[in-house]
Amino acid sequence: MEKVWLKSYPAGVPAEIDLAEYASLADFFARGVARWGDKVAYINMGVQLTYRQVDALSARFAAYLQGTLGLPKGARIALMMPNVLQYPVCMFGALRAGYTVVNCNPLYTPRELEHQLKDSGAEAIVVMENFAHTLQAVIANTAIRHVVVTSLGEMLGTLKGSLIDFVVKRVKKMVPKWQLPQSMRLSRALTLGSQQALQPVEVTRDDIAFLQYTGGTTGIAKGAMLTHGNILANLLQAQVWIGGRLRWGGEFVVTALPLYHIFSLTVNCFVFFMMGSRNLLITNPRDIGGFIKELTKYQWSVISGVNTLFNAMMSHPKFPSLSFADLRLSVSGGMSLQKTVVDKWRAFTGHTLIEAYGLTEASPGVCCCPIDQTEYNGSIGQPVPSTDISLRDENGQEVALGQPGELCVKGPQVMKGYWNAPADTAQVMTDDGYLRTGDIALVDELGFVRIVDRKKDTILVSGFNVYPNEVEDIVATHPGVAEVAAIGVPSEHSGEAVKIFVVKKDSGLTEKDLIRHCKKSLTGYKVPHLIEFRSDLPKTNVGKILRRALRDEELLKARTEAARAS
Repeated sequence: MEKVWLKSYPAGVPAEIDLAEYASLADFFARGVARWGDKVAYINMGVQLTYRQVDALSARFAAYLQGTLGLPKGARIALMMPNVLQYPVCMFGALRAGYTVVNCNPLYTPRELEHQLKDSGAEAIVVMENFAHTLQAVIANTAIRHVVVTSLGEMLGTLKGSLIDFVVKRVKKMVPKWQLPQSMRLSRALTLGSQQALQPVEVTRDDIAFLQYTGGTTGIAKGAMLTHGNILANLLQAQVWIGGRLRWGGEFVVTALPLYHIFSLTVNCFVFFMMGSRNLLITNPRDIGGFIKELTKYQWSVISGVNTLFNAMMSHPKFPSLSFADLRLSVSGGMSLQKTVVDKWRAFTGHTLIEAYGLTEASPGVCCCPIDQTEYNGSIGQPVPSTDISLRDENGQEVALGQPGELCVKGPQVMKGYWNAPADTAQVMTDDGYLRTGDIALVDELGFVRIVDRKKDTILVSGFNVYPNEVEDIVATHPGVAEVAAIGVPSEHSGEAVKIFVVKKDSGLTEKDLIRHCKKSLTGYKVPHLIEFRSDLPKTNVGKILRRALRDEELLKARTEAARAS
């Protein structure tokens, strides 16, 4: 596909990036510390770590892994904790010593954790004690030989009688009982690491930095092999896209999405480390009241999130009382951004909510809207520098400009492949080196990309394609709707029918209200006639609505009814 987007690129953004700027993420880290030194890097529960402190602590952790444990370069180190100061310390420490980080969702079930630890072959893990019982249940079935346990207050100091002390004691009471006899406290590991020197390790852009697990387009979770070069490419792509629009050394970034998620990891943890920003780590963003209360303490300038997080924030009665005087960038990713959310955000803050698009296999950034964009245009923006895209039909042939096709991506940020899964890798990579995203998209004459929907989520009604995103966008504009998800369910008359699941904002909302509302904007076969009201919808750890879970529920329900009938 011709790079039509280059003709309308934001001013000053180059077509290509210089991939040779950093030798590795360790080099990137060292240069960031040298440049920003005593500036504050991370804040959590009122406690700060400077760039220099992160350097010292991560060196101790690296030396512990290398010297005390004797782990060889390339060993996999699992991290299982929410947004706390310990995360960047351990993550940067592992990368500096040439290890591969395996990010684990703290909310994993034992089954999910066991699969990821076994598949990755991780030998060591750092786990928050709140989740140690999950590890205890499966550790015997894994290759884990070294366990480091940390607590919420381990890096928050010992301010007796303070709010921190109160919170830590309260959380401590909620920690499920666990027993991991050979485990070591992180504070002890750091002490041991301080007693030895970190030995230099040659790390290149080709070495694997992260095994980032994802469900991908199908099947069980797979580890995307993201190299140092992949992550560095995406950082540099973000750097030139931002250009001089943000203040180097002057931004205050709100990090509510978990750093173990690829969007937050790359955008919040790495990009803004490079820029010398202060990064506010929100440990529990599900507590919207507590989250907003934390925001009242600071003049913040950058925030990232997903559509559902922004929607939940604006639904809280305290949100309008926040100060948006210093806000410069609000960016959404991870799921489709709805116009109603963009409009509300602008009405509250006076700023536009910018949409970006990516996926784990691309480190994750692929496209982004211009950050000085003032109007919602329904797109995910344009491909970032050094990125090629191609829209292809079911036969792998490229479609004409303006026609829908599966979005395929090529660029230096695209993964090396799936860990120990060559067949799965071959399934998502084309013969000419493009990554199949599984998303159906359109590209206009200016190179702006619009995601129509997930390929697997498309609903086929009497031979016509219905895209859930379109239905959800229309339903979400009804003032009585808080959240909505659309799926296809079997129908004797039309093959599939559109069903929506709705969380009410207005208790008086009825099915007839919604059908009447949809008929104003949707053609007949797209109008949902099956409506189910719920108190909440199933979501991922970052708040993305799980259509798949809803489809599975409907399938189970249909099978149960069929069994009863027989």
